[in-house]
Amino acid sequence: MALHLQFAALLGFAALMVMAALDDLRRFIIPNALTLSLCVLWPLYLAPAPSLYGVLGSLGCAVAVFLAGALCFSRGFLGGGDVKLLTAAVLWAGPAGTPALLVLTGVLGGMLALFLLFPPGAHVASLARAKLGPAEIPIKGGLATPVPYGVAIAAAAMIVVFLPYFR
Repeated sequence: MALHLQFAALLGFAALMVMAALDDLRRFIIPNALTLSLCVLWPLYLAPAPSLYGVLGSLGCAVAVFLAGALCFSRGFLGGGDVKLLTAAVLWAGPAGTPALLVLTGVLGGMLALFLLFPPGAHVASLARAKLGPAEIPIKGGLATPVPYGVAIAAAAMIVVFLPYFR
């Protein structure tokens, strides 16, 4: 029975991460309901083998990432939704997966930023936004290219969380 709960939680995790990535790509906003839903599903993921170390370690990593992310947000380096999504992803990755999640998020985010700097990448992004709906926040022109970092966070989180099941 507990394995069924974990499987349902993993399906919910994947669906919520995809929704967060699409919302960030389309509107540059990650709804609070998505990150809250990820946090609510997390205990179901731990149901088959609950351990005090796992719970406290995940919570500790999440708090550390949230505090570092809040500092980055206050400096304008990350959006608030990105910080909350990354914090929720760290809960799911746990202490063992957190370093891989952070590194993979940085690598995928850097690749996404480079992709968006080139005209074909910018064209693909604007086409995707046109198909998914208009952005809630107007995209300003200029030298700064907005990067929907939630896409990189969601991709990295799914890789880190699902990879152990394919070994």
